[in-house]
Amino acid sequence: MSAAAETVVQTSRARRESLWSKALYKFQRDRAGMFAFAVVLSYMLVAVGVAFGWWATGWSAVDGGKWEGMSAEHWFGTNLIGQDIFDRALYSTKMAFEVGLVVALLSTAVGALLGSVAGFFSGSWLDEIVIWLMGVLDSIPFYLFVAAIVFALQDSPYAMHIAMITTFWTGVGRLVRGEVIKLRGLEYVEAAHAIGVPEYTIIFRHILPNTAHILLVQATITFVAAIKSEVILSFLGLGVKDGMSWGLMIAESSQEVLAGFFNNFLAASVFMFGLVMAFNMFSDALQDALDPRKVS
Repeated sequence: MSAAAETVVQTSRARRESLWSKALYKFQRDRAGMFAFAVVLSYMLVAVGVAFGWWATGWSAVDGGKWEGMSAEHWFGTNLIGQDIFDRALYSTKMAFEVGLVVALLSTAVGALLGSVAGFFSGSWLDEIVIWLMGVLDSIPFYLFVAAIVFALQDSPYAMHIAMITTFWTGVGRLVRGEVIKLRGLEYVEAAHAIGVPEYTIIFRHILPNTAHILLVQATITFVAAIKSEVILSFLGLGVKDGMSWGLMIAESSQEVLAGFFNNFLAASVFMFGLVMAFNMFSDALQDALDPRKVS
């Protein structure tokens, strides 16, 4: 085979074996990652079922006695006023996914937007403003910032979301900024400059799509951080207002545990631990699969 033909074959093979196809192949061979992904899908199915009213519709109904034990009617027993603990734990899964998805998607989008602009115009006044904003937001204690936003918005149910999005985008922004600074010096970007492509077209059409692997991994990490923060904020009374959350269940169980009743606390803790642990494992496996230094 001639050198030219061999080059064509290698180019064709490289096109077929993209970063994403190699990452998918590697991820499928990761047993721990696939198991974690299956657990996350199970939680997602629960959340979708709750959203469509397939189950956990009676999470607020008072149809049992005080602190009933586990039974066929109430799988995890009932709480102080007779509400089914299992239904409340299932409903809280929907709330966790709702908060996690909203915060992960919006904070990743904001971080990608500001980080890419700052990186492309590194050293300019735009870059300095974005870096200054990141430093200011990172210097404010998170829970104090949430409390201030809750007070400013007069107990709005979206105060928690706004606070988390405002603070979580900075981590994404720093990573994207560094990656864009590296990418803007590549030949295809210089070629786009040479033929007169507008700068913002270069950013959003040519550079930002090449940071998708970073954004995907950061979105999964932010998802977990949002769920954990929501539980803590709800426990403190700064989170979920209308509905049910694992944090609210743990707050309710503070007096029950002193009375020797642990079902409410265990149900919320086990559900939360299962989702957070599975998503952490999934995120780690995804990060390994998408790492260009490891994909081969």
